Amino acid sequence: MNISLRGDRLEITDSMKAYAKEKLQKLEKYIEQPEKVDANILVKVRNHSHKIEVTIPLKKFILRAEEEQEDFYAAIDVVVDKLERQIRKNKTRLGAKKIKEAKEFAFDYLATVEEDEEQKIVKRKKITVKPMDEEEAILQMELLGHQFYLFKNVDTNSPTLVYKRTDGNYGIIETE
Repeated sequence: MNISLRGDRLEITDSMKAYAKEKLQKLEKYIEQPEKVDANILVKVRNHSHKIEVTIPLKKFILRAEEEQEDFYAAIDVVVDKLERQIRKNKTRLGAKKIKEAKEFAFDYLATVEEDEEQKIVKRKKITVKPMDEEEAILQMELLGHQFYLFKNVDTNSPTLVYKRTDGNYGIIETE
């Protein structure tokens, strides 16, 4: 697995890189062709805590987790455990789902903006919406841990939003 470790207001040391690489290698047993996978780790420092954000875009889905701890090493441990739990939790759903190999459906994150205290737009993302069916979109939303997910419906060829309702079911918003 190729690991890109980046620090925001923090210089990344060799020991931090080595520790992160060692911990993320634990996930390689779940991933097909791990040598072709790029893991992106962003470390942010706020006051005395380290916020770790790990994003691993795979061919069929995206693994993502974040954790905030006072210690960098403790945060890495927790975030890797979260990723492993995500994989194990969805292993049967991922294995049983027949996803077309030619189509990737993960968002491509291009830009983010730091959050501020005032009520205004605090984060902006540009995404490429990939074609998929509703079941694949729900699976991707659950893997990311989000409350909603935007995708291009393969049946109608239009942008569609799936969201998690307060009653635990899912809703769909379709565009015309």
